[in-house]
Amino acid sequence: MELEDLKVIVTGAAQGMGAHFARALAEAGAQVAAGDVNEEALAALPSGIHRRRLDVSDEESVQAFVSWAAGALGGLNALVNNAGIIRDGLLVKQDRVTGEVTTLPRADWEAVLGVNLTGATLMVREVVAAMAWAGTRPGVIVNMSSVARHGNRGQSNYVAAKAALAANTVTWAREFAPFGIRVGAIAPGMIETPMTAGMNQKSRDRLVAAIPVGRIGVADDIWRALRFVIECDYFNGRCVDVDGGLVM
Repeated sequence: MELEDLKVIVTGAAQGMGAHFARALAEAGAQVAAGDVNEEALAALPSGIHRRRLDVSDEESVQAFVSWAAGALGGLNALVNNAGIIRDGLLVKQDRVTGEVTTLPRADWEAVLGVNLTGATLMVREVVAAMAWAGTRPGVIVNMSSVARHGNRGQSNYVAAKAALAANTVTWAREFAPFGIRVGAIAPGMIETPMTAGMNQKSRDRLVAAIPVGRIGVADDIWRALRFVIECDYFNGRCVDVDGGLVM
């Protein structure tokens, strides 16, 4: 697909990679509908980008947003499923001094699964249904997974969501082929975003030392992968790791 032909929704578009994707797609000629719970940050996007509050974990919010976006853009043929949150913590932790045992709160588990997996699934369901009703083809869905899907200490909830999203990329590619819709996924490694900005320097240095290319990634690294998935009509049902070689 050509970027200038896109009528695309970008979720989690208020900051970080999502904001970068929305801007880059619009600059390339795509029509973009940007959604996020952070309305104040959404307002900072260029005026040519359509913007509206979106809570992907809320089914009614998703349905209303997709209906609005289809009207605002004159149809839909693409989705960048980027919205995500983290609530990191060991599933079970014991204090080395006191021996006290604490566990990951169920609320933290459900919040991450609610946004990163259920929310992503709701977005795919509603966008593909809208495209099927309209007879729109071709189409493309791009899910943002993570290299954490291979397993990462202290991220049971995030790992579960991102691994499931990568697996469903294959499922959906098979299911949506009759509609002329491709589905791909991108798995970023450690990327400079507001979510990673709070890392302490010691942890940051240790991480960089483990990355063969010797640096943390930036949003533009992932944008280049996103552009490839969108433009390559023979790419389907696969997840591309973009991590500087971190998990090879």
